[in-house]
Amino acid sequence: MGKWLRRHGFTPQRPDRRSSRQKDDEVGRWLQQEYPAIRARASEERAELVWADQRGLRSDTAPPGRSWAPAGQTPLVRVNGRRFRVNVMSAVASRGALWFTVFPGKFTSQVFCAFLDRLARHAGRKVHVIADRHPVHRSRAVRAWLAENAERVELHLMPGCSPELNPGELLNADLKHHVHAARATSADDLAHETRRFLRRRQKQPHIICGNFAARHVRYTIQ
Repeated sequence: MGKWLRRHGFTPQRPDRRSSRQKDDEVGRWLQQEYPAIRARASEERAELVWADQRGLRSDTAPPGRSWAPAGQTPLVRVNGRRFRVNVMSAVASRGALWFTVFPGKFTSQVFCAFLDRLARHAGRKVHVIADRHPVHRSRAVRAWLAENAERVELHLMPGCSPELNPGELLNADLKHHVHAARATSADDLAHETRRFLRRRQKQPHIICGNFAARHVRYTIQ
């Protein structure tokens, strides 16, 4: 069977994961109609187009990573057994820009609105923000704030259950790969390491730009 499959152009591959709740018609409409219209408007208004994402780092769920050791001798990493976490809200642009905030509490509408306000001030022009359908993003408080700041910020929600369409998710994977929450000794330590990593990425715009060239998000720059 393997020979027959290879003869007809098949190769063994690790499949991509997709949510069973994802709706193909919504994704198709986003790719063919909604996103091109948002991008055209942002270009016409000379506004900043950014992709926002929120994530959490928890000390009790993060793996300790890998290390070198002689063959047959498993390396030992001592970790803090306490449970703590920090949250991160970030936004990236295809030109390589990165904005972020790190906070210990819950992700609320107040936190999101404060981030949007700071994002608009730092960008120095109107910002079109693309984000997922997190309940906070659709809350009444956020809608009211957006109505009051329509000239500064406009929020666009992506299709549900489609994280692979958001370039911000690649920064999420990058963060979790390089910041090992299981090794942090406290929430302050974890927040410090997270900020240090994201500040380093701010000085490496070529890496942020490279994320937009990934296969699933290449549509954002084509």
